[in-house]
Amino acid sequence: MALIKTEALSYQYPGGKILNFPALQIGINESWLLTGNSGSGKTTLLHLISGILMPSSGTLQIANTLLNNLRPAEIDVYRAKNIGMVFQKSYFIDALSMHKNLLYFAELSGKKADIEFVNKLLNDLGIANLARKKPTTLSSGELQRFSIARALINKPGIILADEPTSSLDDDNCKRFIELIIGICKSYGVTLVVATHDARLKKEFVNTIQLN
Repeated sequence: MALIKTEALSYQYPGGKILNFPALQIGINESWLLTGNSGSGKTTLLHLISGILMPSSGTLQIANTLLNNLRPAEIDVYRAKNIGMVFQKSYFIDALSMHKNLLYFAELSGKKADIEFVNKLLNDLGIANLARKKPTTLSSGELQRFSIARALINKPGIILADEPTSSLDDDNCKRFIELIIGICKSYGVTLVVATHDARLKKEFVNTIQLN
């Protein structure tokens, strides 16, 4: 069964062109690469899947939930429970340690942080030794590992990553993408990565090309 399914999906920004997206069927625990030139709608599609934007037309179904039918408050609950996000830039609170950052982001969704799960994540990502450090003391590659932890903190079924490797050099890019694919596989999470970074193409079997 498809976890993410779309049909005739489109979105139009106010005064902008209509972005039409191909029909998608993305399965549970699969990893997909979303590519295309600037302006092709990569980020828009991620924002539609996450419920940040609502379609202008067509349908978007996640598991058994048709997002088109949800009210704004229901969308927020859906996102908190089901979606983890990894961005191009790592957003953390400089005054807090990385461990406290993760606990803070976990509690933003209204849940009590699962300390045991947080510690397991940090060990699995190889960053447990950095948990007491503050964001400004870490490298871009280390911060992106913590971004994976933050995305997984509430045990979502889907992680969406938007240009996550654009600030990384070749070595860190390869380490990061192998890590996020591997960690999503081991946690049973579906991964969709949007990028124009050609270095990632060889790492994915499943690819969506937007024009």
